[in-house]
Parts: sequence; C-alpha cells; structure tokens
Amino acid sequence: MNLFATGLNSSGVIFDIDGKEKRINEIKAIMSKKGFWDVPKKTTEILKERTALSETVGSWQKLYNQLEDAAVLLALAVEEADRAAIQEVSATVEAVEDATNQMALARMLGGKDDDKNAIVSINAGAGGTEAQDWAEMLLRMYVRWAERKKYTTKIVDLQPGEEAGIKSVTFIVRGSCAYGYLKGEAGIHRLVRISPFDAGKRRHTSFASVAVYPEANEDVVIDIDEKDLHIDTYRARGAGGQHVNKTSSAVRITHLPTGIVVQCQQESSQHRNRAIAMKVLRSRLYEREKEKRAEERQAEYREKEEIAWGSQIRSYTLHPYQMVKDHRIGLEIGNVSDVLDLSLIHISEPTRPLYISYAVFCLK
Repeated sequence: MNLFATGLNSSGVIFDIDGKEKRINEIKAIMSKKGFWDVPKKTTEILKERTALSETVGSWQKLYNQLEDAAVLLALAVEEADRAAIQEVSATVEAVEDATNQMALARMLGGKDDDKNAIVSINAGAGGTEAQDWAEMLLRMYVRWAERKKYTTKIVDLQPGEEAGIKSVTFIVRGSCAYGYLKGEAGIHRLVRISPFDAGKRRHTSFASVAVYPEANEDVVIDIDEKDLHIDTYRARGAGGQHVNKTSSAVRITHLPTGIVVQCQQESSQHRNRAIAMKVLRSRLYEREKEKRAEERQAEYREKEEIAWGSQIRSYTLHPYQMVKDHRIGLEIGNVSDVLDLSLIHISEPTRPLYISYAVFCLK
C-alpha cells in the first residue's frame, strides 16, 4: 500500500498536479470577471489552456483512482491467496504504468512547435563520396523511422552525388509531433567504417549535418517582400520523367536579406515547386526568428557550422567495433546496422522517455 502511495505522490510531483489545479482555479476566477467574453482571441487562448490542464489533471486522477482500487484489491487477494485477483492487480498496474509513460511523453512534447510537421535537411560534409553515401544512409534511416511511426515523408529537393549517395536532401515529415521527435537530431553525425569505395579496404570517417525546422503553419505570419527574393528556374536533374527533365520546372529561391537559399525540383509543375519552396523558406525564416530570441540556441547552432571533427552530436562506428554513441547524453547502442535499418528497437518510448528529443534511433 505504501509503495502504491509513494508512486502516486511521485508522479503527481512530476506532472505538477498541484500547480495545474491551482492554475485551473485561477482561470475559473478570470472567467467569472466581467468582460471576459468581450475579447474572443484572448478568451480562446484561456479556454484552450484550461482544457489542456483539465485533461492532464483528469487523466492523472483517473490513474490515481485505479491504483487505489488495485491496492485495496491486492490486500484482499493476498489475505485470501486469490491468484486470479493478484494477476488482475498486476495487469492493472502495468496498464497504469503504460498510461503514465504516455503522459510523460506528451509532457516532453509540449514545446511551442513540437506538434508541428518537420522539415529536415541533410548535407554531406567532409569525406567526399563517403560522406555522400553516409548522407543517403541517414536519409534512409529517417524515412524508415517515419514509416514505423506511420508518418508520411515528401522529398522537396535532392542533389545526387557524382559517384554515389547524395550531396544534400530536404524533405518534409508529416505526423503528430514530428518536429518534437526530430528536433534533437539537428547537428553533425559521424560515421566510421571500412570504405566500400576504397580498393584498399581502409577505414574512413565521414560526416553529414542534419538541420530540422518546424513547418510553418498558415497561422504563422512571416512577412516576405517579393523584392527580397531572387527566383531562378532550371531543369530538374535525375529521375522524374521526360517532362521534368525537358522543362525548367525546378525553382531556386534566394532570400537576399538573409542569404537563405531553398529549392524544389520534385514536382513536374513549376508553380507547385515554387509553392513548396516558399513553404520551406517561410519555415526557415520562422526558425531564424526563434533563434534570434534565444541566444543559447544561436550559440548551439554556431557550434554546428563545421561539418567535421569535434563537432558531432552522434557517432556511428562500424569498425573496428560496432557502437552508436550520442555524445550529449552518453547513450550507447551496440548494433549499428540494426540502428541504421531501424529494426533494432529494444529501447522503447516508455522505457527511455528522456531520450525522446535526442536519439531517434532509440524510439519505437
């Protein structure tokens, strides 16, 4: 009984139930004031906050009651040596634990933009063909991860390498909290392996950078002056059909004040390519504004400018041993091949929720 109580009290502190109940009471007082309903926008925001708080408190109270009932049932079951009842208590506790972990996961993905879709860019760094092949491996890893999450992915722009792999790729991941999951993947990723492109079978180190932006929704206002844009059209490269390769359907947009360049060549329609490129530009400008307001994040991104030694957030070693290590949290996983294929998912969200925004390869 004491063990149940300890667990309940601990989870209440983690979710700040007391604080949320206090805020709900404050909102009730605000709503009772004269003129509350006169400002629709402010009213909507407060009602939305109240709903979110009430859902969290209600969910936690429901779990609390379930555990209290389980504690009573357990005491009776032990007294009467009722194995069936003990198994029922065990099932209840497991269900409550899973639900609590889901609440913790939702709490971690509660950032301002965590619920948005994600725009991901991968660029090959130091290492030539090796790095370009590594960039393509990362693309495959993230696409496979998205498939497992039942998310959808759409490639906006892809620049193939001369011999193998890709120089760069930008793609959109659409799904619940896609940005919340992927934002911690931003940084430099390092691969160490025996090169399949080296006849001497020597060990090579390759780098690729990953940048992640929240997709700017229509309700996000980003003022873009047409005079600040330089727009080029050109023929799309690579596969895509006869029409794509023979017409100038690809679009490159340069935002002159910031120097940001975005491009899209995956659609056969120039109009469609331009619309997608503008969406990516709006998202990047939105992220830029967020960075301006957060000096700490600015410093973090400056550290990631050089795609080379000493700046990696994660290392994937295939030789002389197999190990994936996230340098920010010290997390290590032994089977790199399965990590890259995303078939090794021994570490689940409920087991390691704190790694949610740091290591996609840990997630179920």
